[in-house]
Amino acid sequence: MAEYESLVNHEEDEEQPEIVTKRRARTTRVASVDVFRGLSVFLMMLVDYGGSVFPIIAHSPWNGVHLADFVMPFFLFVAGVSLAFVYKKVSDRVEATWKAVLRALELFLLGVLLQGGYLHGVTSLTFGVDIERIRWFGILQRISIGYIVAALCEIWLPCQRWRGICSFRNYSWHWLIAFSLSAIYLGLLYGLYVPDWQFKVLDSTSSFLSANGSCIYKVTCSVRGDLGPACNSAGMIDRYVLGINHLYTKPVYRNLQECNISNNGTVPESSPSWCHAPFDPEGILSTLTAAVTCIIGLQYGHVFEQLEDHKERLVKWLTFSFSFLVLGLFLVITGIPLNKSLSTISYMLVTCGSAGITFSALYILVDVYNYRRLTFVLEWMGKHSLSIFVVITSNLAVIAIQGFYRNAPENNIIHWIVTRFVHT
Repeated sequence: MAEYESLVNHEEDEEQPEIVTKRRARTTRVASVDVFRGLSVFLMMLVDYGGSVFPIIAHSPWNGVHLADFVMPFFLFVAGVSLAFVYKKVSDRVEATWKAVLRALELFLLGVLLQGGYLHGVTSLTFGVDIERIRWFGILQRISIGYIVAALCEIWLPCQRWRGICSFRNYSWHWLIAFSLSAIYLGLLYGLYVPDWQFKVLDSTSSFLSANGSCIYKVTCSVRGDLGPACNSAGMIDRYVLGINHLYTKPVYRNLQECNISNNGTVPESSPSWCHAPFDPEGILSTLTAAVTCIIGLQYGHVFEQLEDHKERLVKWLTFSFSFLVLGLFLVITGIPLNKSLSTISYMLVTCGSAGITFSALYILVDVYNYRRLTFVLEWMGKHSLSIFVVITSNLAVIAIQGFYRNAPENNIIHWIVTRFVHT
């Protein structure tokens, strides 16, 4: 498969996924994996373009989950599933490691190009970004990190071959890595002390202007283990390591009632100071649990590779899925909220369980009963997911449609949709 032909399964000249049966063994694509990836792409497009019209499907402002909050975990999950096929047989671990690192680096840099701010001028058709304000983390960057963590687990921590195929102990080192990442995440999220902090934003209309023309906001914290938008340790880590100027400037928590955001996306000065602050939902700390999602998806791929019977596969998958779902909901009851921006443990478990159930349903539909005509569009989208992602994220599709107008440039369908449904 050509390089970058898929968003999360970009193997170049690696062997394709195999379905091995007792009667014959031949190389073929796993249709349900492509369909699941295509479904993730479709959901991404749906929530990106429909979220402003139907807020109920857009990202939850903070705690809780909406449809959009399942997209990223689904991509990470299927990335892990795919890795079980890519590294089914590794003859040279060092060479495989270098290839995996190179692919992850290429994906990371592509993400910086697409979401770092370089392609920002949709209406003016301009481009370019101040290197001091470029956004380093984003969707592809997160997938690349999850990909390399799971890939290294698969390359260097192979199956232990205990009795019982696909048993928990067979990949105990993988689970140990997942538990360790989760423990580090919890320790940093709840253990770090977050002091009071301040930031400045260039805004000539602000009443808090300093001498250099920027407005300074102060946020009072002095807490430990806070999971609110203002004083969580995830944001503090990003501010210290990445720098506040390199974070996402329009965080979703601005849609909270406290921020009182206007229709044109501005935050009034009467809102709390943290409403003006940038925050990256794909930041450093939450990337730890994102990597765990990839490792969990990898275990689903192992089940596919090592079991041949449909029923046995489905029993394993659904056992995993409902276990994750129940455990995640139990954590919600105990006080750990579902939060996409922080990628909390409960959020990670619930979305992994949901991804596993969805994948199992698609497997039954596509690979068991062979209803591929019903899902051929999603399958095609899954095979070309990275190309579609680039077109959508770079706004090339919007620009192309916007280029057709009647009499005047503003008489185009994009302008009509935005004025009619978005800014109303």
